Amino acid sequence: MQIIPGAVWGLIPARGGSKSIPMKNLTPFVGRPLIDFQILAARSSGSFGRLICSTDHQAIAARCETLGVEVHPRPGHLGADDTPVMDVIADLLEDINEREGAVAECIALLRPTSPFLLPTHIRWSVNALLADAAAGSTQTAAPCPPNHNAIHQQVIDDGAIKFRFPAERAAMGKGRAGDKHFVFGNFLVFRTQAALDQRTPFAQPSIPIEIPFGQGFNLSTLDDVKLGQALLAAGLAELPNS
Repeated sequence: MQIIPGAVWGLIPARGGSKSIPMKNLTPFVGRPLIDFQILAARSSGSFGRLICSTDHQAIAARCETLGVEVHPRPGHLGADDTPVMDVIADLLEDINEREGAVAECIALLRPTSPFLLPTHIRWSVNALLADAAAGSTQTAAPCPPNHNAIHQQVIDDGAIKFRFPAERAAMGKGRAGDKHFVFGNFLVFRTQAALDQRTPFAQPSIPIEIPFGQGFNLSTLDDVKLGQALLAAGLAELPNS
């Protein structure tokens, strides 16, 4: 696959099917379709030479085209709940490489369900990756609340609740369970060749860009619509167009 050195493209993966919320990517959120906020952040960042949406649904395609986003038709077999996003990425890259002869050195993954992505965080992430030729990706990382730490997680099995990692918890030294941990934030940018070689967009080594916990919010259920609004009202998050 031919690589265009220094080029950075934004990719919005937005399928039409969703079990939690029908047509989730177009769900109204504070007055706009959810997908709009990734597009606003991407445009405002000035980081991308090309912005592409991979979708299998005409309504999503129409919304993206209205906002000036290029649409890449996604094959039907890549629209299932359990379709790995890497398969979607590989399909798009292989198709563009075949038709145009080359693809960007770096691809940013813009998730429509993360409305609090800020242009500043995009620029920080892209610039950090371009500045480090050895890095495979850069990702935003939000601090994990102590009680959400994997060492504290429990599962219910056959009517009984127990720690998910009992051996690791027992072996953990006093106070270590309180060490700072992180969860994936709201943005990922990776080197195309590294992701294809490793078969993951989280290509290693990956550079962390720390963001506030609220900014890493991901909308998954109808209750999350209310939660996202509450985060905004409390001043714990902000929108890219605020």
